[in-house]
Amino acid sequence: MAKRVSHKDSMCGVARPLDAIGDWWSLLIVRDAFDGSRRFGEFQRSLGLAKNILSARLRNLLAHGIMETVPAADGPYQEYVLTEKGRGLFPLLVALRQWGEDFFFAPDEAHVLLVDKKSGLPVRRLELRAQDGRVLGAEDTVVRLPPTLAGGEKRPKRATKC
Repeated sequence: MAKRVSHKDSMCGVARPLDAIGDWWSLLIVRDAFDGSRRFGEFQRSLGLAKNILSARLRNLLAHGIMETVPAADGPYQEYVLTEKGRGLFPLLVALRQWGEDFFFAPDEAHVLLVDKKSGLPVRRLELRAQDGRVLGAEDTVVRLPPTLAGGEKRPKRATKC
């Protein structure tokens, strides 16, 4: 099996976070944390994941500051909670959920819905907007090097692709 490559020095805002959340188990743990799971056993029951794999993924999320442990109110246990950095993943999970609903379910196939607690209505579709409010698609955007590298200075590894 090939060794995983770290993207910690990448200039790409897509590649660098993959060291923290680049496997499906990590995102599912974060999803479950948003749904209220806090204890190791809750994550394990929900995901059906082997203890060693769950432990490794939780350690990685802790090491990257996505989760932290706090004392449990009911005894000498620790609970896992999302940090501000972890809560910042919510729009990513919503985008992934909406993409999944669009492309991985038949039109009449039942699936869970993300709804607004206050109104009970489904959450509106995410949209990427320009500074002037226009809705943007991929064809409307371009990735640029930072000004310090745009002049042709020596580029770090993996600086040219994002």
